[in-house]
Amino acid sequence: MKKSFLVFSFYLLVFACAGAQESGWRLDTNVIALGDQTMLRVPPTAGAVGGEGIVVVGQSYDTATGVLNTVITSFEPGEHWLKVGEDSVLLTVGDVEGVDTASVEIKDITPILRQPYTFWEVFRWVLLVLLLAGLAWLGVFLWRRAKERKPLFVAPPAPPVPPDVRAQEALEALRMKKLWQQGRLKEYHTELTDIVRRYLEEAHGINSAEMTTGQTLDAFSASQVCTDETYRLLRQMLETADMVKFAKSEPPAYEHDRSMEAAVELVKELGIRNEELGIRN
Repeated sequence: MKKSFLVFSFYLLVFACAGAQESGWRLDTNVIALGDQTMLRVPPTAGAVGGEGIVVVGQSYDTATGVLNTVITSFEPGEHWLKVGEDSVLLTVGDVEGVDTASVEIKDITPILRQPYTFWEVFRWVLLVLLLAGLAWLGVFLWRRAKERKPLFVAPPAPPVPPDVRAQEALEALRMKKLWQQGRLKEYHTELTDIVRRYLEEAHGINSAEMTTGQTLDAFSASQVCTDETYRLLRQMLETADMVKFAKSEPPAYEHDRSMEAAVELVKELGIRNEELGIRN
């Protein structure tokens, strides 16, 4: 009896497949495992596709061949008749070996596990925030500088020139004027003494511009930088200038150069004296 049933099923399957081919549709395979898929290829006019236990997964139309492709599957083991319009074909779905699908326990999907943040994951966000803040600050800075018409960067001020260097430069500039050679003796000696008096005030705190020659010499002799040589040089220069400015005397030509050399030597010697005493101007 069992053998007759198998023979009958075989001929039925052959006739069904033959009918399918004559109807213009075909099934890629008639035997699949539980949950596997197969493709049914039919003309669009073949009719609806269905059957008990059959699940249609998706359909697509092949414009090149004019065939409607239908992906089907089944989650019920056994034999299922696939119906296409008025025709039908047997699809055999095999069970999963070693698994009792009727009694197996279906478990929920494991929830997502949250991992702690790493140092780099946190640090890169901090770095991004700092970068954006820096760009924002730079934008505001550039906007304000442009609005106020100010340069973007201001060079630091040059270090101040020491008083002895300024005095030496001023004496050299006076020498180049050649005032006494032009007969401008009073102007020459006035500028010469003004340079030295200004130097004494800036470098040594002696307000010589408001003092007479005698007062200047007294204040200078009381300072710690005074030596016999520097006192002699200062006295010679100041007294020669007084003779020209107030006594309207006209010393010999060499006296004018001598006063200039005395002023230059005085500033030089006082600069050395400052270094010896550790005095910073």
